[in-house]
Amino acid sequence: MFVTVGLGLSVCPTCLNGTPLSASMNNYSFVNPTSLSLLQAFYFNVSGIYTPDFPDTPPVRFDYTNDSINILNPSLLITPKSTSVKVLKYNSTVEMVLQNTAIIGVENHPMHLHSFNFHVLAQGFGNYDPLKDPKKFNLVNPQSRNTIAVPVGGWAVIRFTANNPGVWSMHCHLDVHLPLGLATAFVVENGPTKESTLPPPPPDLPRC
Repeated sequence: MFVTVGLGLSVCPTCLNGTPLSASMNNYSFVNPTSLSLLQAFYFNVSGIYTPDFPDTPPVRFDYTNDSINILNPSLLITPKSTSVKVLKYNSTVEMVLQNTAIIGVENHPMHLHSFNFHVLAQGFGNYDPLKDPKKFNLVNPQSRNTIAVPVGGWAVIRFTANNPGVWSMHCHLDVHLPLGLATAFVVENGPTKESTLPPPPPDLPRC
């Protein structure tokens, strides 16, 4: 997966000038569902709570860290609100390039993944180069983390194994960026055994 992380704007008719500040991953600004939790929707197979269409790549390729041109492209600037998640097969290996953008401003984004530790394969500044930068990957003794600081105007590459069924958030750990939508979620499907299948909710689970 190649995932851009950064700031943008969101259309909002009731807000000043109709365009409040937003944040996004691959141009999707995440919104939590209000009628049912993501985990309940997954376990009980309830449709309409989330959409399993989080993209593996951004909708438009552009000069991600150039702050002088990206602001001119409305398709990059406006980030639609959605509850879009990525569905993963149990025990699949996931590699993500997290690319910072400079659409509104360039910041460090401490990206945190729930439930899993991941290996940090590489980090760098500027735009990730898919031809040159894989040569820098540390595949021998990479760091194991659950949070990675995507450098200001740079990128980071992580890899993890999706071996815990359920719904797990990935989001920026800057408090102001999370409610702005810099997040998504991974829906990890059940595995082939009882031990690799999501258990039922406890009898005393509070109900909304």
